[in-house]
Amino acid sequence: MDQKKIDRINELSRKAKTPEGLTEQEKQEREVLRREYIDSFKRSLVGHLDNTYIVDENGNKVALKDRKKK
Repeated sequence: MDQKKIDRINELSRKAKTPEGLTEQEKQEREVLRREYIDSFKRSLVGHLDNTYIVDENGNKVALKDRKKK
């Protein structure tokens, strides 16, 4: 997700806290952007975890995703 979209999410969040609030169109835009941000975050986290290894007591490296299958 690019910085412009994150800035827009923040802008909409600040506007939602004002007395005028958000229009229905802005609320929908905010929800779409939030969902995109959450999905992007989850993909990034899964990517990091897929490349994470645990070293057992014998010094063997075991991929975290391999441990999940057991």
